Amino acid sequence: MTTGRQTARVTHPLDPLTADEFRHVAALLRREEDVARPTWRIAGIELREPTKAAVAAHRDGDDVPRHARALVWDTTTGVPHVALLDLTADALVSWDAHPGQQPNATVDEWHECDETLRAHPDVVAALAARGVPDPSLALIDVWTYGAARLPEAYRGRRVGWCDVWLRDAPGSNPYAHPVAGLRLIVDMNTMELLEIADHGDPGRPDVQGEYVPAHIPGYRARTGRRPLEITQPDGVSFSLDGNALSWQNWRVRIGFTHREGLVLHQLGWADGDTVRPIAHRLSFAEMVVPYRDPTPQHADRTAFDIGEWGLGFMTTSLELGCDCLGEIRYLDAVLHDTAGEPQEIRNAICLHEEDNGILWKHVDGRAGAEVRRMRRMVISTHVTVANYEYLVYWRLYEDGSIECEVRATGIMVTTPFVGEAPPYGVVVDRDTYAPIHQHFIVARLDMDVDGEGNTVVMTETAQPPIGPDNPDGLALVQRSEPITVEGPQDYRWETQRAWKVTNPSRRNAHGTPVAYKLVPGAAVPPMLDPASSVFARAQVIGHTLWVTPFDADERWPCGEFVNQSAVDEGLPVWTAQQRSVEDADVVLWYVFGIHHVPRVEDWPVMPADTVSFWLKPTGFFDANPALDVAPSHH
Repeated sequence: MTTGRQTARVTHPLDPLTADEFRHVAALLRREEDVARPTWRIAGIELREPTKAAVAAHRDGDDVPRHARALVWDTTTGVPHVALLDLTADALVSWDAHPGQQPNATVDEWHECDETLRAHPDVVAALAARGVPDPSLALIDVWTYGAARLPEAYRGRRVGWCDVWLRDAPGSNPYAHPVAGLRLIVDMNTMELLEIADHGDPGRPDVQGEYVPAHIPGYRARTGRRPLEITQPDGVSFSLDGNALSWQNWRVRIGFTHREGLVLHQLGWADGDTVRPIAHRLSFAEMVVPYRDPTPQHADRTAFDIGEWGLGFMTTSLELGCDCLGEIRYLDAVLHDTAGEPQEIRNAICLHEEDNGILWKHVDGRAGAEVRRMRRMVISTHVTVANYEYLVYWRLYEDGSIECEVRATGIMVTTPFVGEAPPYGVVVDRDTYAPIHQHFIVARLDMDVDGEGNTVVMTETAQPPIGPDNPDGLALVQRSEPITVEGPQDYRWETQRAWKVTNPSRRNAHGTPVAYKLVPGAAVPPMLDPASSVFARAQVIGHTLWVTPFDADERWPCGEFVNQSAVDEGLPVWTAQQRSVEDADVVLWYVFGIHHVPRVEDWPVMPADTVSFWLKPTGFFDANPALDVAPSHH
């Protein structure tokens, strides 16, 4: 196994911001608006992406104008501002206040809250009263609020609530031992402890919650697992030029932002000297994780992992042979802290090829067997959200298909109980249960199938009634309905409903519009009352798919300011305009995820739970595009 590393450089309008550009943004904000610590914090800086027309007009060697967008807030007033900056002209373009809103929480705040509260004398005393004499073994894990759950006394402040967890020993798993019933409420601007709430002490049962071998009693590694080596003696079949990836007929640019993490730009298929566009931009735009347990320990536990925290900020470095196997190339990512200082994530993105079994095969009685093995190009990144891990894989296939897969692993939230277990979860250890919860992921799919003039068509299978033309009831027909006005759509298992993104002005050799089909997978019902405060903040999860016309400012399906939000200011508001999406530049917002009813086998560390969806060519080609895949040498 070998590895190559490459650090991106700015050669293209969609290249992520560099370390120097983050410093430039921070310097501009200090110079123009006196944005500096300790009173100011920077919640997020990202590339202000140029228009699609400007990107299309760019040619190698052209100058690359650079713009940035920054979200900052004054900790003394609590007021956030959005700044637009022209880095090429070294100028602040706009400075807009958003009073009454709260920016995303930051990694700096999470660590500062943990360190500050563990040293607070009232917390030390509360822990001692619970039989915890050494606060250094505690972990203070801060969560954000929704507006409806925010205590009335603290409205108008930037407030977090905190779980308290306890390690058995340095280096052991803190999430094995909740100090249940103890909740800390903190002002995140001042790190002032506002309240210690005590909902009763159910004790700390003697559980086996360790997963690191050194801490597992009587641990013995399984034997008989022989090495499995992945080698490519002639090197990889892909090339990487800065952030531009080429693999067989695929072309794609790789991006990265603090909120979305991994982003794929300008995904297309090379047809001779022409690259046929498929998607302009693919990313995750929100992740909503409601815990379905109304008890005091969990009633506030709903996470918006993208809007409240940011997948980019929580992306972790990958390791060869553990996270990725084979002939690997890595891309680093550069983000920033709340002072605007650049922070590098080494090996943030992994690129490699994988064998994936049979691509196509047929055995003929005379001609014999003809078979091709399937290979796929994998672009992956891993995100640690406190106790949970999300492993994100975008896979490109030789037949033109695109797969998006997410694997959830890590450690479940557990709670001890006395007497009978609450009905809202599953008992996983001694007097300990894990609550039922859900993970809703919203993928933002900015499609450009052979150009921007696309129409989304709902397609499903219908069963005609028995009659003269269908005497045995065997007939199935396909029904298609174009979506002409923006809004939501719902999956229907009984009709195998899917959605095609067609280009009516481009036809294949058989006369039908070229298209890519969204093949649904892991569609999860919200199972939330419409009157729920969680649903009010995340109406996006009420439907499987939303279709909107492209608008560069419509990025976040639950609104930009999700922290302490009361209502969903994103898709429900935008789609109320009832804009046309016929023969338009369309964006699909696909909602998928995991309905997690815990298993005993998920404890103390969870085997990866895998969900996915596909984008598959449906008439985009004239025939099987993988006919020209060469046979394997052996």
